[in-house]
Parts: sequence; C-alpha cells; structure tokens
Amino acid sequence: MNDASRIGAFLDELLVERGLAHNTLEAYRNDLEGLAGFIAARGKGVLSADREDLACWLEDLHDRGLAATSVARKLSAARRLFRHLVEREVRADDPARLLSSPKRRRTLPKVLDEREVNDLLAAPDHSTPLGLRDAAMLETLYATGMRVSELVSIGTQDLNAETGFFRVVGKGDKERITLVGERALAMIARYLRESRPLLLQGCKPTPALFVTARGEPMTRQNFWYVIRRHAAMAGIVKTLSPHGLRHSFATHLVKNGADLRGVQMLLGHADVSTTEIYTHVANERLKQVHARFHPRSGRDAPG
Repeated sequence: MNDASRIGAFLDELLVERGLAHNTLEAYRNDLEGLAGFIAARGKGVLSADREDLACWLEDLHDRGLAATSVARKLSAARRLFRHLVEREVRADDPARLLSSPKRRRTLPKVLDEREVNDLLAAPDHSTPLGLRDAAMLETLYATGMRVSELVSIGTQDLNAETGFFRVVGKGDKERITLVGERALAMIARYLRESRPLLLQGCKPTPALFVTARGEPMTRQNFWYVIRRHAAMAGIVKTLSPHGLRHSFATHLVKNGADLRGVQMLLGHADVSTTEIYTHVANERLKQVHARFHPRSGRDAPG
C-alpha cells in the first residue's frame, strides 16, 4: 500500500467513525497529501518518516508564510494520521507525538498613527445621540486601551468619574483598574447627560454604559461596525483589526516613553512577554534618543 492509499484509508475511517464534514475531510486530504509530497522529496514515505522530517516540514510551512492557524491545522492532521498508523500497528512509533509547532516571531498588528487616530476620533457627529455615543466609545477605547469585549461589558457603576478610573473585568474574570483621560471623561459625561437618556427612552433599564439605538447593551459586533463606518468617513484606508485602537494606544505610549511594565498593567496582560511585541517601538525610540543626544552618535563623524 502506498502513501496515497494509506491516507485514503485513514480518511475513510474518519468519515465512518467520526462523521466529519466533507469540507473537513478535504482539508485533511490536502494537508496530508502535502506532507506526503514533502516526505517523498526527502526520499521517504509516511512509514519511514522520523521526527526530523516532520520538523523540517513545519519549518517549510512557516518559511512559506502560512498563518499560524493553518500550520496548527496541518500539524493536527499529521498527528491524527501517525496515531492511526500506530494504532493499526502499521508503524511502531509515532514521530509526531512530541512534535510542537515552532513559534513564530510575534509581530505588531497594524496600528493607526496619531494623525489617523485624531481623524477617527473626530469622525462622529456630536449633534446626534448615536454620534455622541460613538465618540464617547472611541475616545474611551483609545484612552484606556481596553479590549472591545471589555468596553462593551462596562457598566455605569464601573466608572469613577471623580478619580478618573474604570473598573475593568478582563480575561479570566480578572479585575483591573485603568485610567481614563480627561477628554474621554468629558465625552462620557456628555454622552451620559445628552445621549444615553434618549437612547433608553421607553426601553427596559440596563446597567450597560454604552447602549444601542434600541436601548440594548452594545455588542462587539455592533461596535465593530461603528469603527469601520467612522474609519471610512475619516478616509482611513488601513485594514483595522478589532484591537486596532488598543494596539495604537500601546504603541503610542511606548513611542512617547512609557515603559513596558507600565503598558503591561494598563493593557491587563498577565505576563510582560505578551507586551513585548511593542519592544521594537521602544528600540526605535531609543535609537532616536541616542542619535539626538549622544556626543559621538555619528552626526559629526569624520568623513
């Protein structure tokens, strides 16, 4: 039996025993045929491939620029195939058992520069209840660096306007206190005074700070439409991620001198290693400081 037949038999078994969807099986087939082709190019088959062959395959996938999720799916398919071969006593060992996907260097998501942020924050129409709400939400998101899920779950009781703090419930139900800038506080106060009562008129009371036109708590999906609409109005052509303003918040803090530990606390990261994606921003700033102030930075180097 050749590799194609072994892969086919494995997929047939998955279909019968697991009842996997056709699209899932086809994805598995493509992944495993790609693996078999890579192993064949090394002069081997799935019965003789070892851990090093699979590690080289994973490295090749990363080198070709595949997304981490795609690599993880392909590795999952390979693990299931080799486990199947061992269970059927076709192979004595499982070369994928202790294999882990190589970690890729984390890169900073696309962020807005400060001018683009200003344009985005200026886009909502403050003369309408919804525009005022949108302005308050955008200002709050950029001022605090909250996750969108945290923003929409904020209640009116979570804001202490006198001290300028929000109580935020983040991942794992962990609470943290985050600062709110004066501009955001002023916009929230205006929203609470002029907009929220109108949006809730005739609706069931809710503790949610930010509400929809129907007087219901804002959702992540609704707010993402808000961001995209105002980004288009502001003429921003970058593709924003759901965390676009959060990453812009952190990037601008680091760029202007904030240390990573402080940014870690504001973002609510459990470990500073998560915040280290902003390290290159800090390094660029240090280079600029060095070039500007060091007496032998190279500005007056002999020709």
